[in-house]
Amino acid sequence: MARLARTAGLTDIQQEILSTVRDFVDKEIIPVATELEHRDEYPQAIVDGLKELGLFGLMIPEEYGGLGESLLTYALCVEEIARGWMSVSGIINTHFIVAYMLKQHGTEEQKEYFLPRMAAGDVRGAFSMSEPGLGSDVSAITSKAVKDGDEYVLNGQKMWLTNGGTSTLVAVLVRSDEGHPEGTAPHKSMTTFLVEKEPGFGEVRPGLTIPGKIDKMGYKGVDTTELIMDGLRIPANRVLGGVTGRGFYQMMDGVEVGRVNVAARGCGVAQRAFELGVQYAQQRHTFGKPIAQHQAIQFKLAEMATKVEAAHAMMVNAARKKDSGERNDLEAGMAKYLASEYCKEVVEDAFRIHGGYGFSKEYEIERLYREAPMLLIGEGTAEIQKMIIGRRLLEEYRFQG
Repeated sequence: MARLARTAGLTDIQQEILSTVRDFVDKEIIPVATELEHRDEYPQAIVDGLKELGLFGLMIPEEYGGLGESLLTYALCVEEIARGWMSVSGIINTHFIVAYMLKQHGTEEQKEYFLPRMAAGDVRGAFSMSEPGLGSDVSAITSKAVKDGDEYVLNGQKMWLTNGGTSTLVAVLVRSDEGHPEGTAPHKSMTTFLVEKEPGFGEVRPGLTIPGKIDKMGYKGVDTTELIMDGLRIPANRVLGGVTGRGFYQMMDGVEVGRVNVAARGCGVAQRAFELGVQYAQQRHTFGKPIAQHQAIQFKLAEMATKVEAAHAMMVNAARKKDSGERNDLEAGMAKYLASEYCKEVVEDAFRIHGGYGFSKEYEIERLYREAPMLLIGEGTAEIQKMIIGRRLLEEYRFQG
């Protein structure tokens, strides 16, 4: 392990898991990531390898066939995977948010039905909050569920589903007004439905269409899609937790885990950018010596390394807070905000160190330069994080005048 971004106080099991994942990343992901990314190709062999390692069941309790590990272990694994290729960490993250929501909020029947197959990687999860005209305003959701006997009929259009095509289970947040009087606050009339589907594109079950992949600047390989519901019939026993009106809270709980994950991704990408920058600076010569010996480059490396270390520390703190059972929205928001901003800055500095070669598709830093911006908007923009942080600070430091 390198000097930067070490985590104190890990158990032998945690260290063994991380060592195995890092070894897998170095041997199986880094050598092929840029080529697969340029082709926008789903990394099936890598996903199969992660399935074999048991990573799809990392945080799922042992009683359901998982490894029962902590959020910290998971976040540190995500950091390693994102260091290799951020898209692969996205494939795992959406799966885990759904598994976490099931573990925390599902009925016993739902847990027994889904979690063992999710732990094995046979069922792949995706979750869906956003809509085409929505952005960060989740309370403005227009997709709707209407009760019809023992079923609900879902209609509406969702946007930005990571794993939308490859997943076989989607947690979908929609409005469900039944049982909620007129004037109920929007967040109290939302429900999460567990929607099973076939993998692929087109009509993947009656009333449910995944139109195709959205073409993106970066974050390639993983499929990002829309989801269109037109008379989609879902049985009542597929309401997450069995009770309507709790979907907003369930999703926000999942997103807290997701924010720690995005922070971990930012840490991983920044680490890789630093590694590339510090290697290149020692190989490239100008004015008769390696550019690493020029003070201007040393200053850049110093700033980059400090940002890598600071972001990692905040991410670890947010994960440990959640693991302890405490509320961690403040720490998760701070970690996500800082790690994504620092990631962008560290990647850009590594890009500058590479000079003209950083602009060439032959060099890995070109891929990182296109991937980093996704972290600025994924799981809530920087501005949303600052709103969350600001509100929580005002709760904590309320003026008693």
